[in-house]
Amino acid sequence: MKLKLTLLFSLVLTTTLLKAQDSLMIRKIYDEELVNGQCYGNLHYLCKNIGQRISGSANAQKAIVWGEKLMKSYGFDTVFLQPVMVPHWVRGAKEEGVIIQGKNRVPVHIAALGMTVATPKNGLTAAIIEVHSLKQLDTLGEKAIKGKIVFFNRPFDPRFIETIQAYGTAGDQRFAGPAAAAKYGAVGVIVRSLTESLDIYPHTGATLYVKDGVNIPAAAISTIDANKLSSMLKGSASIKFYFKQNCQTLPDAPSFNVIGEMKGTEHPNSFIIVGGHLDSWDLAEGAHDDGTGIMQSVEVLRILKVMGYKPKNSIRAVFFINEENGDRGGDKYAELAAQNKEEHIAAIETDLGGFTPRGFGFDGVSATTLQNINNNWGKLLAPYGSNVLVAGGGGSDIGPLKEKSKQVVLIGYLPDSQRYFDVHHTPNDVFENVNKRELELGAASMAALIYLIDQHGF
Repeated sequence: MKLKLTLLFSLVLTTTLLKAQDSLMIRKIYDEELVNGQCYGNLHYLCKNIGQRISGSANAQKAIVWGEKLMKSYGFDTVFLQPVMVPHWVRGAKEEGVIIQGKNRVPVHIAALGMTVATPKNGLTAAIIEVHSLKQLDTLGEKAIKGKIVFFNRPFDPRFIETIQAYGTAGDQRFAGPAAAAKYGAVGVIVRSLTESLDIYPHTGATLYVKDGVNIPAAAISTIDANKLSSMLKGSASIKFYFKQNCQTLPDAPSFNVIGEMKGTEHPNSFIIVGGHLDSWDLAEGAHDDGTGIMQSVEVLRILKVMGYKPKNSIRAVFFINEENGDRGGDKYAELAAQNKEEHIAAIETDLGGFTPRGFGFDGVSATTLQNINNNWGKLLAPYGSNVLVAGGGGSDIGPLKEKSKQVVLIGYLPDSQRYFDVHHTPNDVFENVNKRELELGAASMAALIYLIDQHGF
């Protein structure tokens, strides 16, 4: 009995000491970032000296060269590029959109959807029909749709607390709507921008065409103009719509993922990665989507490096290319990881903006493990506001790892989501809309979680 009590006391003491050690380390991580953080300055350079970084563009290549140089300047153990062939879509001259009601012509704000085709050289004019779902196309059928422009006007559902869920339920009209409308003979598509904000800024984003299907031009319209168009359609059946866009898809272009690594001292072929996507849409600077994510990712390694931390497992920061219109970077990373027989323990994706950190979502852990994560790490992260640790996580760049490595835990960084879709895929996604302290807190929270995973596993 005395031996059992002694062992129990020893276990409790060891656990207490470990938690105290973890708490001290996490405090040091935050102190380093909040006093000496560099991700905000790096983001400024990326946005102002390079700017938009659509896949296949000269600016994307500039960002790759700069990202590799930045990682090397921090003295990581290894910095390397992974070659990837990416789509090369070009927007061309600024789009034009007009509502036509008799002699009345009302200009509206539109932006071509990514990967869409151009209109005819002189633009496209046709009667327009409003729908609110893809299913409604099936109900209306070819007789009602053929020869018309389909106007998808389903707004965000405001009842979702997390705006990413509203984006998920509205997004099919953008990425699948044009292909679905083309099956019924539509000649073009206009999609309500994916945001709850009422403003004049159209939100671009990729659309997907069906192989061997008819490709029709598609554009996003600002929410204020979508409401205007809907109101005019209710008042008159004689509304037509004109739009002109000049985009084209060029041959695939060579590009790269950018990777920096701290080598593990005990398990060098076991990896914990943190990353975001280097490419961005072409309407602005790609500040929140996803400049903040890649700058936070490299900052995680910088923090640990400057603190002299020696990881048990290898830790990587990854700048994935081509998330916005192809996911080629994530696919290539997973493919090469499998070829090289790399064991991935965990992968964190940060692609929801650089807002105030709330926590993390986990995919690939049991309910019991998630409860243990909350019990053991929740109190450590609570003082920093990053202790929302919930089921469901990941991201499109790290998702392919799950197919290649069943044991990997996919983790999505969860910042406050209320403002993200105000700027997402718009001309407003600029450096000035990023808050320095929020960005730094996010970088520190990811560094803290990676430290805990590296020390304790799941």
